[in-house]
Amino acid sequence: MNRNAVTVDFHAHAMVEEVEALVRAHPRWSDEMKKAGAAVGEASLRRNRELMGAEWMPRLTGVEHRIDAMDSMGIDLQVVSLVPNQYHYWADLELAEKIVAAANEGIAALCRVHPDRLVGLGTVAMQYPEIAIGQLEHAIRAHGLRGIIVSTSVNGVELADRRYDAFWKKVEELGAVVFIHPIGCAMGERLAPYYFSNVIGNPLETTIALAHMIFSGLLDRRPALRICAAHGGGYFPFYAARFDHGWRVRPEAHTCIRPPGEYLNRLWFDALVYTPEHLEFLVRRAGPSRIVLGTDFPFDMGVSDPIARLDAIGSLSAAERDAIRGRNARELLGI
Repeated sequence: MNRNAVTVDFHAHAMVEEVEALVRAHPRWSDEMKKAGAAVGEASLRRNRELMGAEWMPRLTGVEHRIDAMDSMGIDLQVVSLVPNQYHYWADLELAEKIVAAANEGIAALCRVHPDRLVGLGTVAMQYPEIAIGQLEHAIRAHGLRGIIVSTSVNGVELADRRYDAFWKKVEELGAVVFIHPIGCAMGERLAPYYFSNVIGNPLETTIALAHMIFSGLLDRRPALRICAAHGGGYFPFYAARFDHGWRVRPEAHTCIRPPGEYLNRLWFDALVYTPEHLEFLVRRAGPSRIVLGTDFPFDMGVSDPIARLDAIGSLSAAERDAIRGRNARELLGI
């Protein structure tokens, strides 16, 4: 097969049923679900439950449903990561170790069924940085996973917090990919109506996480980090000029070496921004070598025609189109 012709979906999810069994047996689980439900809002929670039963669950857990969907979308290779509501950063140490072990084995087992079509990203217990390093190494070396998926913050702590310094050092040493994907939003119930928790909250969370990583100097200290941000990087790529202006005029914001917008070409972004016009702008700002396809499979905030959206951009060369379609993701993942 022509290497440039391979189409890769970098943003696709799976649910590991063993994780669900673990957390549902814990007395704190129901309280955490109630808090999460309040942030989403009753109308959206009801709709999500309908979709989960009728459409999402078979695709999240059934491998043949997944392959059928990939074929219909023209996807050759899918990068599978845990559904974000299975992070469970609230878990105590004992439960967290069991969750991560079950999740990483579950993702690896799914990928083993179709190793020519599926590759996996694992998870770690980010609420316990001291064990997350070992979990990361085990996910890569024992399970053959290519990296991990993490949320935008961990129980109110930013990913750029210095308590994670040793973790980011190990990520860099291993050359592991970190896919940043939010779960929930710090805005709480203010975003409960109208599915704002996802429509506004998810890209907002990613924007805040990236801003902290850049302004804190994390990307200066760890220049070889391989970080991919979901949903086109939130609002950061599209409003980077304001970050740059603040960096220039505010001494308390002049904390990273370069203007914040210049770090766009140090990150990767999925192409899930919905319109060719927005995708074209993202490509122009970050560079065609920094964009990968993403569908957010199997959720309704995703897309089922990523190739058509890419092909609708007339300004791309054939080489740039092939890079976004699959070559960038393969190089990022070391495939």
